Amino acid sequence: MESTGENNSLELIVCVKNELGLHARPAGKVAQLAQSFQADIALCLADQRADAKSILDILSLAAPQGTEICIKASGSDASEALEQISQLFRDKFEGEK
Repeated sequence: MESTGENNSLELIVCVKNELGLHARPAGKVAQLAQSFQADIALCLADQRADAKSILDILSLAAPQGTEICIKASGSDASEALEQISQLFRDKFEGEK
């Protein structure tokens, strides 16, 4: 986890490991979890930035299996948000294909 030093701003690179990539169900799980935090959370892929609290924004990344995504979070609970969201990616969104 890397801190940028601004307003408790953190970022972490994760890999989309599930077979079907970042489709609707995983995007929904990420958005639902992100909404439980006060932090501003974004998923970044190349020059695209998606609000992690928005399913449609996440789907717009069109991230297939094997894609590396940067999760960025800032705010008082940014560290916990990064840990829990990155765990979803590590767990392949709890068994999603």
